[in-house]
Parts: sequence; structure tokens; C-alpha cells
Amino acid sequence: MTLVDFAAFVERLAQVSGEVILPFFRSAIGAEDKSLGGVFDPVTEADRGAEAAMRRLIGQTFPAHGVIGEEYGADRPDAEYVWVLDPIDGTKSFISGMPTWGTLIGLMHRGRPVYGMMAQPFTRERYYGDGARARLRTLAPSRGDAPPSEWATRTLRARACASLADATLSTTHPGLIRDEADHAAFRRVEAKTRLSRYGGDCYGYCALAAGFIDLVIETGLKPYDIVALVPIIEGAGGVVTTWDGDDPSKGGRILVAGDRRVHEEAMALLKGQA
Repeated sequence: MTLVDFAAFVERLAQVSGEVILPFFRSAIGAEDKSLGGVFDPVTEADRGAEAAMRRLIGQTFPAHGVIGEEYGADRPDAEYVWVLDPIDGTKSFISGMPTWGTLIGLMHRGRPVYGMMAQPFTRERYYGDGARARLRTLAPSRGDAPPSEWATRTLRARACASLADATLSTTHPGLIRDEADHAAFRRVEAKTRLSRYGGDCYGYCALAAGFIDLVIETGLKPYDIVALVPIIEGAGGVVTTWDGDDPSKGGRILVAGDRRVHEEAMALLKGQA
């Protein structure tokens, strides 16, 4: 199969996951704490139901493929093709009624991210990319009793930014950067930027791909937090690595920039070299 064929299948995954999730959003849904007494780490029936629905569809359509998901772990992670799923990235935002969450659907081929989508069913947005290009599909709201309009598609392009002094920085929350040295490194970069915004989860990465922010810095990410976003960011012309400049697909400390100049400047500060 080609990536075009897989793209059509990803649309189906986005549809089935959205159908499970949306009835729970801004409802009286409860959340369990997965942290076992640590920092609050919520999971909901929507998270589990959406991942289960996507896994069923993958198993029916591509029985030889592997799956890695936040809620149900890894199944054949060494397969040639592996789907990497986070049914609700931003569960804390989800249970707070805020729309800065999304479903992450990534595809890896021989260990490399080759296709990804961030689907936000509430805002009717689907950001997707294959590493060479990235696009946003948006379903316009209905007018009166009319059905929703057709999906509108536009190309995504990260914006040029010459230096941190002109940059907007996003992170989900500085408090999530728990290592003291890492926290201090983050603050060094933040102090050089023009503006910082918190609370974006996966939405911040897509805002970068769309040319609205310039830098995302996070730590402690898992593969399911980042794999789907890599082809979108790179397809929009952005740069995504670890803080050390390595492959980001395994997670960890992640540095994303829309412009390579800002990426290099931020990396030097993170390493204490500037």
C-alpha cells in the first residue's frame, strides 16, 4: 500500500475515534487517576473506548501490523508497520472542558514515523502530514438546519523566525518539567522569547506547523505523544528533535521549532552553551 492508501484509512480511524469521544466531551464524565499517588494522570472512558475502537479497526484491516497505544500498551511493536495511538492527548484539558486536546494517530514504517494526524473532532479539524508536506482539513459548521459543509483543505507552513527574541514559545506546563536542571534550562530559553503560552498539549505542535507559534519545548514524552506529530511538523518545514538533536520518535525531551535558526539557538541554551 502507498501512503495515499494509508491516509484514507487514517481518516476512518479519526472518524471512529471521534464518534466514541465526542459524546463524553463537556459532559459529567469522571476520570480515574493512573498515577497511583503521583502527579495526577487522568484517564476516562472516552480514552479507553476510542483506543479500543481504533485497535479493532486496525486489527480487522491490517492484521499483520503492530500497535502501540497509551491505554492498552504494545502489540507487535517490532512489526514492519506499527500504529502509534494516543486517543486523547490532553486528557486534563478534555475533563476541564477545554478544546486543546486531540486524537493522535501515527504510522511508523521500520521504526520511522511516515504519516501522522492530529484529529480534533470538537473543532472539526484534522492536521496531517507525511514528512514532505502537511495540511489541515476543516469541516465548516452547518448553517441553520443545513448539513455541514464540505471539508476545506489548506497547506500548512511553519513561519520564518530569525531569533528567540521574536519567537512565541509553547509548552503544556512548566511544572511538568520536573528535573531541576531541565527546568532551569527551559527557563533560560523562555527568558529569551517574546511570548510564552501554556496548556497546548498536542495543539501547540499543530499551531507551530500552521505558522502561529515558533517553538515547543517539553520533557517526559512517550512515543504515543510525539510520533504522529513528527510527519506533520516536518511536512510543514519545521524541525523536531530531542534536546540533544537526536530522533524524537522514542519520546523524552523534545524540542520543536518552525525555523532552524530558532531551533539551534534554543538547543544551545538548553545545553548551557549560550
